Amino acid sequence: MHEKTPVTQAVARRLQGMIRSGELKANEKLPSQRVLSDQLKVSRPSLREALLTLETLGLVRTLPARGTFVVDPGAAGGRAAPWRYDDAYSLPEVFQSRALIEPEMCRLAAPHLGAPGLDRLDAANADFEAAWRGGDLVAHVEADLRFHRTIAEACPNRMLRRLYQSVQDLLSESQRQPIPNTAGDRMAQSIAEHGAIIAALRGASGGRRSRRGPGNAHPYPQHRRLRGRDAGLRARPPHPRPHLALILRGGPSPSQPRGAGWQGKARSRGPCPAPRSTPAGRGCSACR
Repeated sequence: MHEKTPVTQAVARRLQGMIRSGELKANEKLPSQRVLSDQLKVSRPSLREALLTLETLGLVRTLPARGTFVVDPGAAGGRAAPWRYDDAYSLPEVFQSRALIEPEMCRLAAPHLGAPGLDRLDAANADFEAAWRGGDLVAHVEADLRFHRTIAEACPNRMLRRLYQSVQDLLSESQRQPIPNTAGDRMAQSIAEHGAIIAALRGASGGRRSRRGPGNAHPYPQHRRLRGRDAGLRARPPHPRPHLALILRGGPSPSQPRGAGWQGKARSRGPCPAPRSTPAGRGCSACR
């Protein structure tokens, strides 16, 4: 699997701009893909991928036998687009896999990022916040993907890097999926958590270690919200971003997560493994 091409992202940004400017109005039906691809001077596959991106972000909606329509931003309640890869892996399975892969990659990458890598993370997080506040969802997700990709590329384990790259489409789509249902206060938490990740990485780069060591990772909040049975695991709207900031602090190993069970059966969450330095000492955002 490969991440979307620059052409696809450019088409998504252009269509988003047409929606935000009012050129494409709320509830308006888009022209057919053949007509629209001619208008935008792009291939139909690139247009199709761009429309799928916008649908995941909640900007358009495709109705069978009716076409693709601009979503009314004033409509009550967000509606998540169908998970595109359900025939291969469920969304909870992707979240579970991320909880195992990403914290370890971040732990390994910590000594190797250096000042340039940390500066790139700062820039990505600044763009992440600015795009959200400006309503530019395409740029917002691009900045988020750049943030996580910067960490992954600094990981010295070549096998983990290749594994991460091989499932990039799945990982990226799981980061877009929660956007339509993300409230402002939840996103503020996510932005703050990105900042906490950078602070923890700066500490590791500077040689400071936590009492428990850097290898203990906190399970991501979205995984603690998983509910349902094995074959058809249903997830409540997950936290929009992985909570990596605790990789250099306390918390259980990703291979031995506390809290909600990973086999689809309800279990006691147990005590929150987040450090008590989290806001108001109330544990991680998943436990509040």
